Amino acid sequence: MVSRAVERYAADAVLIVGGARAILLQVADPVVAAGVARHSDFANRPIERLRNTLTYAYAVVLGDEDDAAAVTKHVDRAHIPVDRAEDAELQLWVAATLYDTAALVHEVVYGPPEAALSDEVYREYERLGTSLQMPADLWPASRADFGAYFSARVETLRVTDDARRIAHDLFAPKTAPLWLRAGLPLAKLLTIDLLPASVREAYGFRWDARRQRRAQAAWRVIRVVARLLPARVKSSPARQYLARLRALNAGR
Repeated sequence: MVSRAVERYAADAVLIVGGARAILLQVADPVVAAGVARHSDFANRPIERLRNTLTYAYAVVLGDEDDAAAVTKHVDRAHIPVDRAEDAELQLWVAATLYDTAALVHEVVYGPPEAALSDEVYREYERLGTSLQMPADLWPASRADFGAYFSARVETLRVTDDARRIAHDLFAPKTAPLWLRAGLPLAKLLTIDLLPASVREAYGFRWDARRQRRAQAAWRVIRVVARLLPARVKSSPARQYLARLRALNAGR
């Protein structure tokens, strides 16, 4: 079981703000983009895609062994028709985008956590990769090593037409509830702000001082709200997703 400090960190709903950033980094690898383009449907099933990603992260980092086993089985089954889904380097990259995005959003909203907590969170997030069958020794040994790996990996990324189509579908889905559509312009603005500059440019996203000021203003509001909301409210999505997963498993 994770410590209470890691639980508060990983269960904080503010981390969901970075979800699209992680996806766009993942598909900036051409192999990942090709697999997602063939086997995922962001345009017609945006909520389902978000729910699956969040369920996986919450189950692996916050859940018990049964939760992790159940969600991993589901992911493995979904990956059967996907080319190179078992490639350990690609599994590392997917896990790395989830960890790096969570750490970045947490720091943007709350500031840098204490080093001891950062190290503990880093160790726990390794399971996002090992649960996908990535060898444990492939996860960089320290946060410093991870930073070097991540920076070097970003330099190798190549945004393809597949990735650009996924990005379009992510922010302009064909079917989505009104509440989601209403929030997409803000989600897109914050996502572009969070992306490394080279990746942002490769996608062709427009970015200038005016857009950056808008993003900074939005982050200021998010910081205030995040500090005012009780921890139980911020952890509500994590509890709900885990409860849904356990109910589904109990019914099988």
